[in-house]
Amino acid sequence: MNDKLLYEAMLLILKSNMEVYVHGTLESSNEDVREVIQYGLETTLKLQKDLYNKMTEFGWYQIQNVETKAIKQTLKKVTQN
Repeated sequence: MNDKLLYEAMLLILKSNMEVYVHGTLESSNEDVREVIQYGLETTLKLQKDLYNKMTEFGWYQIQNVETKAIKQTLKKVTQN
């Protein structure tokens, strides 16, 4: 397995973990449990950001600027539905 595939796999795992943490945070009725789960979410978000930044540095994740016109068109579609 090369580094790019390893980073992509780690990114997918972090994204999956975030889903669990978000639902756990929203559904927990115990404040202490909620705080622990929320800490896990915040930590995972930071790891995901760091990993994304590293992948961008390596050129594995391409950043694309989107024109304002395209953003407005998408927003219009979303608000109409």
